[in-house]
Amino acid sequence: MSAPKRVGVVGYPVKHSRSPMIFEHWFGRYGIDARYDRIEVKPEDGEAFFATLADSDLAGVNVTMPHKAVAARHAKLDDAGRRLGAINTLWRDGAAMAGTSSDGSGFLKSLDAQAPAWRGRGAALVLGAGGAAVSVADALAAEGVAVRIANRTEAKAKELADLVDGEVVAWDRLPDALAETALLVNATSLGMTGSGPLDIDLSPLPAQATVADLVYYPLETPLLRDARARGFAAVDGLGMLLYQATVGFERWFGMEPAVDDELRRVLLATF
Repeated sequence: MSAPKRVGVVGYPVKHSRSPMIFEHWFGRYGIDARYDRIEVKPEDGEAFFATLADSDLAGVNVTMPHKAVAARHAKLDDAGRRLGAINTLWRDGAAMAGTSSDGSGFLKSLDAQAPAWRGRGAALVLGAGGAAVSVADALAAEGVAVRIANRTEAKAKELADLVDGEVVAWDRLPDALAETALLVNATSLGMTGSGPLDIDLSPLPAQATVADLVYYPLETPLLRDARARGFAAVDGLGMLLYQATVGFERWFGMEPAVDDELRRVLLATF
């Protein structure tokens, strides 16, 4: 009997990762003989790990902090990986490893699933300029969406805006920007349990706007609660987490797994 195909998530620390629960759910659902491990690699060991990954018994890995940029240096990159210089998914490509960043595509899939009418309605306003904001802004720009960036530290907003050929919005000018926004994305940690609130008035948004929050703990953030109360389409952050994982699964096992209510319940039970 052949050994189970081995995949996993690489990071430091990595014990908090919920990815094993996602993949184990899919393994059971589709009858796949595989194992998904948490692989802890210290920052100083990252170069050596990814340089020899193709020689290991791993069919592929997901990558989390602090190794996304290191991993990109040791893989054949697709367009998203080349643009960002950081990846979170690797798979075998001949004798080498190939890689991509699936966060942005996961966000788009989540939008399509939860608010399918979002496309073609106008500009997006992304709040924040960290790693998640970069992935989201890049994916939106690649889809031809005009992107605006607002961040408390305006220099970081400009850096991201330059990357996606977007526009910077000063934080104190948010009301004016919201009036011209079709898609509002909170890519900050504000609103997360244990963090401060996102203090923003949604009233200037156009009636057909979509509001997305990358925070998924709590699942229904104050921002999303306000958006639903005002009649806006609202997209929670759990969808991005789940859909980004489908990319690795499809590369490793040759099929796209379902993201459904059952899987969402499995993850929500761990919060």
